[in-house]
Amino acid sequence: MKITMVKKVMLDGNLCTKCEEVQKRLEDSGHIHRIDQFVNAVEGEPGSTGALLADLYQVDKAPFFIVEEEGKEPEIYTIYFKLVKDVL
Repeated sequence: MKITMVKKVMLDGNLCTKCEEVQKRLEDSGHIHRIDQFVNAVEGEPGSTGALLADLYQVDKAPFFIVEEEGKEPEIYTIYFKLVKDVL
């Protein structure tokens, strides 16, 4: 299983507030080590990796998580607590 977290970086270079909150929850809960990859969707840069993934999966919220398991379609989680309940 591979879990990717896509975070939004604002024009001022800071993470969006929700992304900061979710990352802190991951760290505090000890789940941060379960995240295999962190990708940024940079505001104003539609070619950034995170922005491209958001377009691909038609997600308009940040952060979001892509959970990939061999032989299955990737699952997208936009709600942290649902990710924790279903995956972590």
